Amino acid sequence: MFGWEFPPHILGGLGTASYGLTKGMALQPDMEITFVIPKPWGDEDQSFLKIIGACNVPVVRKDNNWDYVNWRIGSQMHPDEYFWLREGIRYDFRRIGTNDLGCIDFSGRYPDNLIEEISNYEAVASVLAHRLDFDIIHSHDWLTYPAGAFAKQISGKPLVIHVHATDFDRSRGQVNPTVYDIEKRGMDTADHIITVSNLTRDTVINKYHQDPRKVTTVHNAVEPIPDVERFVKPPRKDKIVTFLGRITMQKGPEYFVEAAHRVLEKTKDVRFVMAGSGDMMAEMIDLAANRGIADRFHFPGFMRGEMVQKMLAESDVYIMPSVSEPFGISPLEAMQVGAPTIISKQSGCAEILDNAIKIDYWDIDAMADAIYSIVQRPAMYQSLHERGLEEVNNITWECAGQKVRDIYNKVLNIK
Repeated sequence: MFGWEFPPHILGGLGTASYGLTKGMALQPDMEITFVIPKPWGDEDQSFLKIIGACNVPVVRKDNNWDYVNWRIGSQMHPDEYFWLREGIRYDFRRIGTNDLGCIDFSGRYPDNLIEEISNYEAVASVLAHRLDFDIIHSHDWLTYPAGAFAKQISGKPLVIHVHATDFDRSRGQVNPTVYDIEKRGMDTADHIITVSNLTRDTVINKYHQDPRKVTTVHNAVEPIPDVERFVKPPRKDKIVTFLGRITMQKGPEYFVEAAHRVLEKTKDVRFVMAGSGDMMAEMIDLAANRGIADRFHFPGFMRGEMVQKMLAESDVYIMPSVSEPFGISPLEAMQVGAPTIISKQSGCAEILDNAIKIDYWDIDAMADAIYSIVQRPAMYQSLHERGLEEVNNITWECAGQKVRDIYNKVLNIK
């Protein structure tokens, strides 16, 4: 598998989905997963898979001894593995800037030179494809499609790509032609395409002109929270309504602010939290101020791990007003800790959730009415709290992992 992020160091839902899916797949007794990411930090959970950092794979031969390699990267990769991988260098990558180990330095994020990092990651894939033993290649999201395609070309092994989102989702239709071209070539090269929702599947078929027989939906799931009972919502006068995610145009943050304004016209006993970061954050702070509701708004910034769970558990309502959401794991996470949830009809998770309120992202009145009803009617809150919790506990990564395995078997002609 080629991926771009992996917990605990994540910047969005891609890392969360990669972790949950691989952990669910690893429950199969004959499944061995090697997961490649640009830059590991050393504290990733490798109890159910093996992680290789692309930043530790040599692409240019350098004369280094065992002790020096051990000093440099011994905490993340055994020196013997470094020298073994070095024998997989088959191409001249000296045009790429490398360090003293002949490795490429990756940011592990989404830098301004992202296209360059994607290309460099492709070079690493060639070394791995020459040395590793594997049955199938699985590439997560557009950033890793070129790496997967190159590994397929070298090894002759089948390629499955996993579409977690397309540029049509991220850009509200203002598609970047470079990104579209990478996505399209990846889809054309793939032996099979997995999409996280039927919404995304339709986009892949209609916007990227893929054969419907080649595209299968495998909905995301949610990782169980250990000792979830420890998260208790304290009693308080003010209700809390939470938005949690990237503050970008894809996520519809302006509709959340406008709905908050409508709610606060009816009651002042509600506080609104917009947790996350993104290029629209300053604009949303200004919008809240312009609407005269800044004193009821909180912007805590980017959150992860237990901070997210605690925030959701303390919320009376969780809302995801995304304009275009391929899936959206955060509503499932909210339901896990008992938070009544409102989601846009334009989200993939709306396809599998029955105990969440669904509204059109642009329908601010419906959004405000739903929020107001939950915070004002204890019976409605309690019903969504209980039924949502029961529903989400049956949406497992093990089931999703089995569906992926069935796709592998189909691609490999295993009956």
